[in-house]
Amino acid sequence: MPAAGLAAVLRPRLQARTMTPTSRTLLFLFVTLLVLLLIFDDISQVEHGEKASKTATHVGSTSFPRLAEKRNHLQPGYNNSIKLQSSGWTFNKTLSKIIRKSVLRFLDPERDISILKGSLRPGDVIHYVFDRHSTTNVSENLHRLLPSVSPLKNRHYRLCAIVGNSGILLNSSCGSQIDSHDFVIRCNLAPVEEYADDVGHRTNLVTMNPSVVQRAFQDLADEEWRQRFVRRLQSLSGSVLWIPAFMAKGGEERVEWALRLILKHTAHVRTAFPSLRLLHAVRGYWLTNKVHIKRPTTGLLMYTMATRFCEEIHLYGFWPFPHDTAGKAVKYHYYDTLKYEYTSSSSPHTMPLEFRTLNALHQQGALRLHTGSCEAETGPPEEIQSD
Repeated sequence: MPAAGLAAVLRPRLQARTMTPTSRTLLFLFVTLLVLLLIFDDISQVEHGEKASKTATHVGSTSFPRLAEKRNHLQPGYNNSIKLQSSGWTFNKTLSKIIRKSVLRFLDPERDISILKGSLRPGDVIHYVFDRHSTTNVSENLHRLLPSVSPLKNRHYRLCAIVGNSGILLNSSCGSQIDSHDFVIRCNLAPVEEYADDVGHRTNLVTMNPSVVQRAFQDLADEEWRQRFVRRLQSLSGSVLWIPAFMAKGGEERVEWALRLILKHTAHVRTAFPSLRLLHAVRGYWLTNKVHIKRPTTGLLMYTMATRFCEEIHLYGFWPFPHDTAGKAVKYHYYDTLKYEYTSSSSPHTMPLEFRTLNALHQQGALRLHTGSCEAETGPPEEIQSD
């Protein structure tokens, strides 16, 4: 309470009674002490607020608005201006913790990484995330493959790698470095064996959008393609296969085909099916930080979730541009000949903005982007800083 208000409250009481000189002196000292305490408390709160504001400006979420407002100089044709500054990169453990706590305000990746068996029954109706008017039913096969507990319950890893599929990985010689991480996440069941020198082969979690069955395995049209798919699953050897089965209508048959093959061939994989709230929760986190993405890519989803399980995160194969910094052509995927159609206004993703955001976090030490030859990098990643 301000001093003036406090005096106004006490004045009538002082006038209502006759006080001795001693009691008046004691009361005056008491009131003076109380006013001083209130003033010092106000000053302390102001100083604390200014300190918190300055801290957030440097390492908190308020750095994202400045990032989002900048002109996108990473569009094709501006690649020569990219500055990753990988040499001398040092992990910012404090910022990593801040991001982890902030993410947990929106989602709990340990829970949201998969719907659990006890929450659904065969025949239950599910509304698709992107098309709430369309529904699907939980099949017997899908229910059998739902995990009983979170695949990453109580897990924590010091060093994690998330491997995207950009052609920037070709001739990178990053395979052994990627495999040296404690936990490796890959996207969309990308092939690894024939590209192991550049992308490694270790896999602890891999995503599989339903469209992958059509694009990479010809919709399992004949026995040859079915066998290729089974061999790819068997090569995962106990890894988590993350299948977003309830995102968009149109892939339910492909998901069911894949589930039948997993059960038929007893492929040693642990399946997971993301919760219905995951994508909107991730998008909400980034929007709150002024990163205006339309729909998070698989890579950004994996990074956001990995902040929960991983202390230090390294990204490989994240490069949404047709040329590298030297102007050399880069394939869209390291394993096929797809062209860069993501720049279309009809694309649901905002890849250059995502990359720009990740690059800003790289500059601040929250994560590390690897976009060149791993042989050219000077030594292993820096040791984790103490607080």
